[in-house]
Amino acid sequence: MKIVIQRVTRAKVTVDNVVTGSIGRGFTVLLGIRQGEGKAEAELLVKKLCALRICDDENGVMNLSLPDYCERNGGEAPSMLVVSQFTLYADVRRGNRPSYIDAAPPEQARPVYEYFVDLLRKSGIRVETGIFQADMQVELVNDGPVTIIIDTDELKKPRNS
Repeated sequence: MKIVIQRVTRAKVTVDNVVTGSIGRGFTVLLGIRQGEGKAEAELLVKKLCALRICDDENGVMNLSLPDYCERNGGEAPSMLVVSQFTLYADVRRGNRPSYIDAAPPEQARPVYEYFVDLLRKSGIRVETGIFQADMQVELVNDGPVTIIIDTDELKKPRNS
């Protein structure tokens, strides 16, 4: 699985001119699921995402996780806008038209996407979403800008010392 995290001051997703999800300060998370991936990868990403220290502390240093940041700034629930995005698995090595052969088909990806969102909610995150497999428009104001890409393949590799 692969996620693109953007720290935002606000974000929303619209489907057919109807806002399906909207957040203030928090993270927009674009989620791509590769064939054969499932609950184990979702659990690994949620654990990393909830602990990721990319929010500013009182000295302006990215030293706080989203839950920590919210606790220090009024106690509001941390927010994430999660949008499924199979195009994160585009293969552009040959020709000019991307291949999506590595992306999980919708019938496999949907339950994993829903599990990922459910895990975040169980972690105390307020989660807004788009509509799986819909044509969506995502608007956001990237704060920083801070954009991080995490791939479960990279998380599973041993770290060179």
